[in-house]
Amino acid sequence: MFFIMGIDQKMKDLGTISELMICRQCGRYGRYQVYMTYMCLSLFFLPVLKWAKRYYARTVCCGTVYELPKEIGRRIARGEDLTLSEDMLTLVSAGNGGSEWHPTKRCGECGYETNEDFEYCPKCGKRF
Repeated sequence: MFFIMGIDQKMKDLGTISELMICRQCGRYGRYQVYMTYMCLSLFFLPVLKWAKRYYARTVCCGTVYELPKEIGRRIARGEDLTLSEDMLTLVSAGNGGSEWHPTKRCGECGYETNEDFEYCPKCGKRF
């Protein structure tokens, strides 16, 4: 007899906060996309145990990620319609916004991605 099991980190989308906000990082209008990450033990491809749940909110305007308190995340996961205030959010990573915001460019030749304002790919030298 053999067992097929594994431990993996998973992510679950909890939806979008419907209230429009002005982003602290880029200054544009946007909304928060809320999601949960967790570790999962699977046995025969069925999730058996979940632990280390963490809740995050990502801005749709520039991709800035904030961590949410567990109590707030649990309430959103239960379906409550909440308004997120700045004191609830802990900055995890700043997005590509701000006054020097440039859209992400991808090289068609080598696939290199950058937010810098280059005309040519720094990896292969082809024009973007």
